[in-house]
Amino acid sequence: MDYRRLGNSGAVVTNYCLGTMTFGAEADEATSFRLMDDYVAAGGNFIDTANVYSAGVSEEIVGRWLKSKKLRDLVITTKGRFPMGDGPNHLGLSRKNLREALDASLRRLGVEHIDLYQMHAFDALTPLEETLRFLDDSIRNGKIAYYGFSNFLGWQLTKAVGLAKANGYQPPVTLQPQYNLLVRDIEHEIVPAALDAGVGILPWSPLGGGWLSGKYKRDQMPTGATRLGENPKRGMEAFDKRNARSVTWAVIGAVEDIAKARGASMAQVALAWVAAQPAVTSVILGARTQEQLADNLGAGSLVLSEAEIARLSEVSKPDMADYPYGTGGIGQRNRKLEGGR
Repeated sequence: MDYRRLGNSGAVVTNYCLGTMTFGAEADEATSFRLMDDYVAAGGNFIDTANVYSAGVSEEIVGRWLKSKKLRDLVITTKGRFPMGDGPNHLGLSRKNLREALDASLRRLGVEHIDLYQMHAFDALTPLEETLRFLDDSIRNGKIAYYGFSNFLGWQLTKAVGLAKANGYQPPVTLQPQYNLLVRDIEHEIVPAALDAGVGILPWSPLGGGWLSGKYKRDQMPTGATRLGENPKRGMEAFDKRNARSVTWAVIGAVEDIAKARGASMAQVALAWVAAQPAVTSVILGARTQEQLADNLGAGSLVLSEAEIARLSEVSKPDMADYPYGTGGIGQRNRKLEGGR
């Protein structure tokens, strides 16, 4: 794995991050410990969790593992925003909820400070200034080193960056959105906003929920457990939507062709494409088993050629046919002015 700066901060992280959403759910504690051991043994130094993963159990598992290992060079990130209680103040990005959520995460993780604290989603009810002031205060009092966002839109990120600058607060360093060969809409506004602010992108679901690993076959309904559990209604909805799109199978076909030519797995090819994209700092790997993680970590030694990246980018190109991005739109004129990029 390579090291990259954590957004616009001075910290460095590996370009593949271990996600822990499966911990305490699809992976028991013993398996979760082995996954973290394997990840660190492969050279990784960046672990991502959240207070709502398995209702806090994921953080507890990570905390017990950290205590048993006493490792000093890891970068730990967690998140707050979603409900962890039944009261009206147990959710959102208010100072009250975030103070309690951060303290609870610190206790579960068994640490005195968190390296990167991310807001799990935008909160339209809480003034953004209130959230940013809390985060700046938390940096000053030593509870967190940096902060970032997850699932924010481009304008929300840009507004936060502007408010932080205007008020003299520490700026955000990361943004964690969904990003993969089947979901590239963040390239319209969010990626440019991140590049403009120097914010590093931490893509989640880089394999599109398993689709880019070759897990699914055309017109064959999947069976068994998925990241969504075994709820047949949700699984059917996810399958029907993607199965019906011809671009899905064109992308999967291109990934499979390159994988065969390179002697790599489809997952490794899909992950390597994401890791090579502008503004991407670290790609979040989610795994239930050691075998899955080992295969994913193989992407760390796979460098796609310019031609391979171009082929994958072309076949998965997001729809920009309409104004303002496509033909005759502002986006097309700007690209011409920038030399066709």
